[in-house]
Amino acid sequence: MARWVGNPDRLRISLDITNHAGANPAAVRRVLGRLRIALARHPESIILADVYLALDESLIATDGDQQASTCSVDYALQRCVLSVMDEIEQSVIQHRGKTTLSEVRGN
Repeated sequence: MARWVGNPDRLRISLDITNHAGANPAAVRRVLGRLRIALARHPESIILADVYLALDESLIATDGDQQASTCSVDYALQRCVLSVMDEIEQSVIQHRGKTTLSEVRGN
């Protein structure tokens, strides 16, 4: 995305990104679908946190489907680790809230 900030009025297709990144076309279209509405504005007004939140995925991998442990120590440890992971993710979002796509590109 940041690669094309210098020419924001030019329409891009998923094939442009697929060819540039060497990515799976279906995966690119899925990601672009998530981003299209949330980021339909000029790059100067899009912060990296907007991109991250539009993807609706976490950078921090946690096993949310894991069953609650019957061991009280294990359960307490899991809760503690999840709390730390949440704090890390919030810190990433806050930090990325200060950088626009234009700044990444150097414009």
